[in-house]
Amino acid sequence: MRSSLLLALVGAYIANAAQAIQLVFSDCEDTSPIEPNLPKNMSWVDPRIRGGRMLDIVGDPSSGEPLNVIISGQSNPEVLTHEGFKDYSRSIGFSDECLGLHIGGPQLADLGDGIGVRKEQLLMRQTWRRYIPFWGTTCWESFAGGNHFRAWKQNGTMADTGAWFLATSKEKTGYKDHHMLIPDGYNIGRDLLVARALAVDAVWEAEVVWVQGVNHRIPLDGLVAVITVGDRKDPNGPFRSIWSLLRMLLPFLPL
Repeated sequence: MRSSLLLALVGAYIANAAQAIQLVFSDCEDTSPIEPNLPKNMSWVDPRIRGGRMLDIVGDPSSGEPLNVIISGQSNPEVLTHEGFKDYSRSIGFSDECLGLHIGGPQLADLGDGIGVRKEQLLMRQTWRRYIPFWGTTCWESFAGGNHFRAWKQNGTMADTGAWFLATSKEKTGYKDHHMLIPDGYNIGRDLLVARALAVDAVWEAEVVWVQGVNHRIPLDGLVAVITVGDRKDPNGPFRSIWSLLRMLLPFLPL
């Protein structure tokens, strides 16, 4: 009799406990998505929203250079492709490394788009003479120093904006100073690139919006330039015709 009563009490206790556990988990269930919903057709997404950062990675994961220029995902689609962006970079005075050679390891970045940490996709250096269409002109920048940038495209499934994130800076001489940055090199490098993108004689229309981006106790003002590249300017203007002729003649002139 006593054993039957004891078993009944234990059974009732277990049933009540199970109901309580079920109720607790039901009340605490989070119906919101793990990742925040983002509007479609965004021009870019802050990498920090989904675990990335606005610094790239240079050696030690705790150090890095600022991603201080963004080519907006609302730019002309031609510019956002890999080859299209290289062509655009050439139009504002950057090109591939001298003789296609690079000394040193690639830098890494996490744009918070679901791809995770990855190597730089482009490294472009300032050309010696902006309109000469030969990659060899970047050899002067490698020797004497100048502006350069590394680039990553934000196109993972968690933030597929198509925007290009650039780490831009200006260096000292390569042969003597081993590509160390000039004082205030991050801000100056960024501003020089923006100036070229907005120049009167630029091939593409462009506009810039400044946003507060980086504040990691490194020597910079924390601003990020978001450039939206529009359509090509009129290729038939007289200024363009003159430059088209000079671009053909300059490599053969005894300069």
